[in-house]
Amino acid sequence: MSTPDTLPHGMPYQRETRYDPPAALLELQEQPVRRITYYPDGVEGWLVTGHAQSRKILADPRFVTGEKFVHSPTELPHVFVSISEQVPPGFFLFFDPPEHTRLRRKVTGVFTVKRMKDLEPRIADIVDQCVAQLRAAGPGADLVREFALPVPALVICEMLGVPYADRDAFQQNSADMLDLSRTVDERNKSMAELFGYLMQLVPAKRENPGDDMLSALATDEELHDVEAAGIGLILLVAGHETTANMLALGTLALFEHPEQLALLREASARWPAAVEELLRYLTVAHNGVMRIVKEDAEIDGAQFRAGEHVTVALQAANRDPGKYERSAELDVDRDAQGHLAFGHGLHQCVGQQLARVEMRIAFAKLWEAFPGLRLAVPSEEIPMRSDMAVYGVHTLPVEW
Repeated sequence: MSTPDTLPHGMPYQRETRYDPPAALLELQEQPVRRITYYPDGVEGWLVTGHAQSRKILADPRFVTGEKFVHSPTELPHVFVSISEQVPPGFFLFFDPPEHTRLRRKVTGVFTVKRMKDLEPRIADIVDQCVAQLRAAGPGADLVREFALPVPALVICEMLGVPYADRDAFQQNSADMLDLSRTVDERNKSMAELFGYLMQLVPAKRENPGDDMLSALATDEELHDVEAAGIGLILLVAGHETTANMLALGTLALFEHPEQLALLREASARWPAAVEELLRYLTVAHNGVMRIVKEDAEIDGAQFRAGEHVTVALQAANRDPGKYERSAELDVDRDAQGHLAFGHGLHQCVGQQLARVEMRIAFAKLWEAFPGLRLAVPSEEIPMRSDMAVYGVHTLPVEW
């Protein structure tokens, strides 16, 4: 089916199936870079669905993030609002060099491959603790509440130095921040509440520092309190939201792909590759990455003009048949290296190595502890997070 050169209704986002990107979005890969109409006032911009083109744009310094995002690729309220007015100092996700470089380097050393390797025993202990709590809740439980959320929340709380006892409040606020069915004002209010919570912790950490990241940020003489809290906000939200949803949605995907689950049960050595494939296949950051063209650029024949908006559809890029054979299939033996689930370029997820370690350990220990784990309700009754910035499931009732 042919599509117009300029999509009049923005980026397709309504899924027809549980795991696949919208069919209309995948159809656009015949022309991987094309014009689309942005909301709310109908300006034209770009949509990128090809893997190679996405990598080029995300690595190109002429495509920036630290501008006022006032347009959305879908009619959802979306997360892209007036960044310079709404995002607190320190929230380097929406900053560009040199400010981005200055702030991000404060935490990059914590998330190296070696540091994550050293952290594996502690993560394993935390997963064992959550497995025990899940077993105690059984023989049936909500896997999201009893396992998928607690594992990354415990890890990031311990690393950051945030009291785990406060998890209900910060998890609710972070969920509300990412709920695209809410208004921009509602999401900003949740962000402000979570930022205010961290602003209360920073002075206390400076007065009585511990061996944690927030203490290190609070006592860094190069950072203001608001910057330390802003960095903490990124780490706290991203540190549990994405991993939690990958654990729950990945478990559901394996339930519904029993032949793939059987391969993992045969050989636990498959888990590192399986985690990469699940990241590619599911791509929970499913609403695209926004950039603004800083200066005129040409990518694969497309002429981008300064000031234009660009949306990189990561979920489509990760299903690009030009990059991955049988791209629509889940294959735990696939070499999925090069996927864009964590983004690419200088804004690539700073905690990606932590997420990989958490998922690899948590998946392996979950299936080892509960070889008879199964859904407790029909699959079609599982509520999906379709209108959330991070895709997944709201609940996952299981039994064993």
